Amino acid sequence: MTIEHDLRDAIRTIPDYPKAGIMFRDITTLLGNPRAFRRAVDELVQPWAGTKMDKVAGMEARGFILGGAVAHQLSAGFVPIRKKGKLPFTTVSIAYSLEYGVDEMEMHTDAIVKGERVILVDDLIATGGTAEGAVKLLQQMGAEVVAACFVIDLPELGGAKKIEALGVPVRTLVKFEGH
Repeated sequence: MTIEHDLRDAIRTIPDYPKAGIMFRDITTLLGNPRAFRRAVDELVQPWAGTKMDKVAGMEARGFILGGAVAHQLSAGFVPIRKKGKLPFTTVSIAYSLEYGVDEMEMHTDAIVKGERVILVDDLIATGGTAEGAVKLLQQMGAEVVAACFVIDLPELGGAKKIEALGVPVRTLVKFEGH
């Protein structure tokens, strides 16, 4: 069975959540399936196995789960990128666009040392606003963002192209049509 089908079968689709017309791709079923979870992490890590990676940055909240596992596999540190007001130490923040408005995310000022090689990880890329903000935040702190990795891509929404336009390669494992 191919990785695409193996992982696709482990992802639950919830129609009309959080609103009508949206097909929500729920990875909690993938996370609860030991074989699928292991396979997803292995596939996210694979291109960088054996190379020096300093940090893995994960976006709140599912990116923490996946990013922590990827960081462990790469023997790298982990950097949480959180919504504004959630981190206890001095932070740096960036505003980013949402489908209906603007939000802010932040990370600790000492989370990245200039020149560190970083991989960004999250569960899904859709319009790419959040991931674009995270890449810009990491770059603003002096990180070399080696790649952005996602389990799921919704290609019709164009998020992966937005990240690639920043000069950051994108790795995704499963594509779903639609929203």
